[in-house]
Amino acid sequence: MKLVRYGAAGREKPGIVDGEGRVRDLSGLVPDLAGEALSPQSLAKLAKVQANELPLVQGDPRIGPCVGRVGNFIAIGLNYADHAAEAGLQVPKEPIIFNKAPSCICGPNDDTIMPKGSTKLDYEVELGVVIGSRARYLDESAAMDAIAGYCLANDVSEREFQIERAGQWTKGKGCETFGPLGPWLITKDEIPDPQNLSMWLTVNGEARQKGSTRTMIFGVAYLVSYCSQFMVLEPGDVIITGTPPGVALGMKPAPKYLQAGDVVKLGIEGLGEQTQRVVRFQG
Repeated sequence: MKLVRYGAAGREKPGIVDGEGRVRDLSGLVPDLAGEALSPQSLAKLAKVQANELPLVQGDPRIGPCVGRVGNFIAIGLNYADHAAEAGLQVPKEPIIFNKAPSCICGPNDDTIMPKGSTKLDYEVELGVVIGSRARYLDESAAMDAIAGYCLANDVSEREFQIERAGQWTKGKGCETFGPLGPWLITKDEIPDPQNLSMWLTVNGEARQKGSTRTMIFGVAYLVSYCSQFMVLEPGDVIITGTPPGVALGMKPAPKYLQAGDVVKLGIEGLGEQTQRVVRFQG
């Protein structure tokens, strides 16, 4: 299934995309694409619904983040060897885990707001994993059973905040609009091999990132299992899994960080595309 949330920010409704690419309203069946609505039992019920019999969403509504009320927004750092190399860092022996603030989550085509004092704004196309079942101390062999589906994510980052301001990475990762998710949540039955998806990102039409989930250091099943050793994962939690090379930070001879007015486009095979315009903070 191709699930979607649509409508004004903070008031999104759940939907499903029918065979002709039209959004149909799911609000009569689930209140939101969040929490237990993403459980195996709930998704199995939705899979039996004839999408073309549901109310058609009229017009061209805003597409919101594909998961609502995310409790834990987890990110994995340096999970592509070639990205670690461009950053001048060693390939990690274990996954690097950090958190992005759930309040940074936004729609896939919402503006990216430069935070106050930002000088080194960056981008990272990433595969997002959406949890569907409570997970604690999972073996890797059972990890895929805990997944509801996948989505496209942009791990927007402020590198000065992240690297030069001391402490952990979190302060450069959780600013407002730093977590675009979507456009769709694709249920895992439609992505039989998450380790074989092409991915790309452009800035103002210039190719910046091009890669594949094949080159992940730690795969999806391992990451879900690994995270579950340190925290309880709940339905609706999201793990974004790292980025291939081509980020602004690693560009030679000098980084080309994002500026106000830049347009970032990105996509992952089977998971759709995003477009964000960079704007200055107003307030």
